[in-house]
Amino acid sequence: MTQKSTARTLGLLAVPCLIAAGLLAWYVTREPGSPFDAQASSQATVDQALIQRGEYVARLSDCVACHSLPEGAPFAGGLKMATPLGAIYATNITPDASHGIGAYSLADFDRAVRHGVAPGGRRLYPAMPYPSYAKLSDDDVRALYAFFMKGVRAAEQPNKPGEIPWPLNLRWPIALWNGVFTDAAPYAAKTEQDPLWNRGAYIVQGPGHCGSCHTPRGLAFNEKALSEHGSAFVAGALLDGWYAPSLRNDPNTGLGRWSEADIVRFLKTGRNQHAVVYGSMTEAFNNSTQFMSDDDLAAIARYLKSLPGDPQRDGQPWQYQAVSAATRLQAPGAHTYVTVCASCHGLEGRGQAEWMPPLAGATSALAKETASAINITLNGSQRVVTAGVPDAYRMPAFREQLSDREIADVLSFVRSTWGNHGGAVQAQEVAKLREHTGPASASPIILQMR
Repeated sequence: MTQKSTARTLGLLAVPCLIAAGLLAWYVTREPGSPFDAQASSQATVDQALIQRGEYVARLSDCVACHSLPEGAPFAGGLKMATPLGAIYATNITPDASHGIGAYSLADFDRAVRHGVAPGGRRLYPAMPYPSYAKLSDDDVRALYAFFMKGVRAAEQPNKPGEIPWPLNLRWPIALWNGVFTDAAPYAAKTEQDPLWNRGAYIVQGPGHCGSCHTPRGLAFNEKALSEHGSAFVAGALLDGWYAPSLRNDPNTGLGRWSEADIVRFLKTGRNQHAVVYGSMTEAFNNSTQFMSDDDLAAIARYLKSLPGDPQRDGQPWQYQAVSAATRLQAPGAHTYVTVCASCHGLEGRGQAEWMPPLAGATSALAKETASAINITLNGSQRVVTAGVPDAYRMPAFREQLSDREIADVLSFVRSTWGNHGGAVQAQEVAKLREHTGPASASPIILQMR
């Protein structure tokens, strides 16, 4: 082949390559369409009922938890969120025109919330749970917009830049990630299910974004399933030093032993006969679930109880084996349990009614993952606030009183007694979490919405 023909061939090959590159550039920078594109973008006076509905949708979505700090203005951002690539900070979503979303049209707001694309085509990191918010209805998006524009006070607080280094901070690959791992369609009711089930599915999959914490993630940090069509959906996941348990009917690590009424009570009051909220769930309860209507809580319970467990993953169902810790003082960790833990959780591990949760049959004592058991023993729990009243009891932190070995031994004792079969805890695991975590705040974290 001559030099001229080679050049001609390369030139011809360059044409489709340039076209492909152009299409890729267009795809990763384009803003997705919105059903609100044709509507006026002016922030005209809106009905107060729409604002109130938007406030409720914001509660369902727990927007305040990520976009507010206890000492800051509501929704002014600033919360530091660790990622495998580096820290990022939640942004200001008040109606401030300079630093917040005050200049957003309804269509802009919709694209950011449901598709993760800010005005100008800037891609949002999926720490913003838009893969779940994509299921929001048009009416709920419209109500959210009314609330944030008319029901929230503007805060002149600049956004903090992220700490992800270049070139890992380039955002155009997020568009390709979205194309593979997200579903942009709003929730569509299943005609074979009743309205209560469908409402529960909508909340769990959409505004509640329960899968963001409770669904295991793949190698690309994607949720392995976004609905009940995937067996991994809300099947339990390790996140930020906590194990978010299965929300399926797994009797050991999930809700298999819970009734629908148990689920409603837990979400409404923060406790039931099986457990008390702790870890990250405390903030979700304090600022979100307790504000949900009874009908919506019943819908969530109906939907979750329809999700089958996986015996192969969960193992043999737990059965209580009666024994007093006082009779096993020769076992490693038993003496520590009797002197430190039994006054609240009981020598038989059954706890005290709904105030002190049982350790016999507790998810943290049955799950293979040890993070939650270690974390709450090291760092204690946040204050649970129900209907504005702080809980009088909370799990204290033992990081100063107990060594890594003592914590490992007492947790190994708990996880192997009363029928528990979670397995032993190693001192090295305790040391690692001790280094990377800190004591839970003793002050209740209740964030204002307005």
